[in-house]
Formats: sequence, structure tokens, C-alpha cells
Amino acid sequence: MYKKFFAFREKPFNKTPDPRFLYLSKGHREALARLQYVLEEREIAILTGDVGCGKTTISRALMDSAGKRYHFCFIFNPRLTAHEFLRMVARSLSVETPSLHKDELLHAITEALYRFNKAGRCPVIIIDEAQLIPERETFDEIRLLTNFQLDDRNLLSVILMGQPELRTILADPTYEPLRQRVALTYHLRPLSLPETQEYLDYRIEVAGGAAGLFLPDAVQRVYELSGGVPRRINLIATNALLEAYGRDCSCVNAAIVDAIAGESVL
Repeated sequence: MYKKFFAFREKPFNKTPDPRFLYLSKGHREALARLQYVLEEREIAILTGDVGCGKTTISRALMDSAGKRYHFCFIFNPRLTAHEFLRMVARSLSVETPSLHKDELLHAITEALYRFNKAGRCPVIIIDEAQLIPERETFDEIRLLTNFQLDDRNLLSVILMGQPELRTILADPTYEPLRQRVALTYHLRPLSLPETQEYLDYRIEVAGGAAGLFLPDAVQRVYELSGGVPRRINLIATNALLEAYGRDCSCVNAAIVDAIAGESVL
């Protein structure tokens, strides 16, 4: 509908975490660089950020930049008991029928990790929404994954991604053993006003449009309404483009953003 009107090849503000549309703000560049370091060192990392700040998109960009030396294992729903978690890890490591008995399960994971190592590949376990992990025992099993190692290196990396409350959870003294295994923590912050302008222009250009479609007063309102959170920016920008299309306007100004403000509250 509005794609042809604005000469877009595709929609610029889709909700899916497409790495092609990853605008690397200073914070996003730092987060990606640190996670790349964690992969090289085969360590545990924690990446936190508010809902919609781009954690999942960064994980996709990390996977795209990592090459074939790594085998990525994503856990999207971590509401798992410790045993369920280990069975999911085993499946992600290509263990066809993970055992219901823990000793056999750990043996299968060990064998799988050595197979990957022999093939020159390092498994990377990425746990999204890690603040939802329900049991201390599950965090213990995550910590114990770092016990799988050779003399000079670990056999896998682990990345915990979650909302800011993950930091609060792990600050409890109970989790001191896990914190001591964490090599890196990073908190991803919302975009600034100048970065919001760059974000809008970048995604529009990737989609085939021209920078400057959102006028400065519109950018100011988008920033105020979104708080600089990329997911919120996407929703507001999409509604603003639809409104501009409906008004037959070739650019988006503050009045158009204000007109859709009530539709864009998350």
C-alpha cells in the first residue's frame, strides 16, 4: 500500500529482527563487539536491556558475523526445570533422543561437545528472556556448563539475554558462583535523539527510500513518544507512514505523528 507511494522495496519498520536493518548505534556496536569477544574466548556473557531495545536483533547479527566455526543453539522460552533445560541443550547439540536420566543425559552432552570440538566448531547457547528462568537449579546447570572444557579452553559459550530484572535476580548472593563465571555483562540502552534520526533514515534507506522522510519536528515527537526504544519507534513510524499516505503527504511532520500518537502506545 504505502510502499509504492514512498518508493520502498520493502517495509522499513517490520517487527522481525532482520540483521539487515540493524542500525548500529554506539551502544549496539559495543554490545556486538563484546559478544564477539565472548565467542572467541568461549565464556559466559549477560546482555540486558529494556523490552524492544534490540537484544534479539543483535544476537542475529552476531550469528551472521560469526561464520561456520560456531554452532548456535537458541532457547527462546526458558521457563524450564533444570532437567528440561539440559534436555533442550542436548537436542540443540543434535542429541536425537535425550535421556530422562541425568547421568546419561550429561554423558550425551559431553560426547556431543567433544564431537563439535573435533570438527573445529564451538557451540554457543543463547538463552533469550533469561529473567523468566524459574528455578535456581536451572541457573546452576547453566553455570556448570562451563565445566565442559579442555586444558586450554571451554567447549562452549553461553549468552544470557534478558530484561533489566535479570541483573536484579543475579545480584542475589545465591548466584555468586554463577556471577564468578560471567566474563562480561552489558546493558543496552535506548537510542538518543540524534540516533533516533539516524535510525529512521537508515531503515528507510535499507528499504529503498530516501533519508529525511521524517522531518526534524517529527523525529522529536517520535523520540518523545518512544523513549528511544527501537521497537516502539518501529510502531510509531509505521503508523505515521500510513497516516502520511492517507493524507497524500510525501513526508512526515510532527502533526502527522501527533495524529497517530494514541495508536502507538505500547
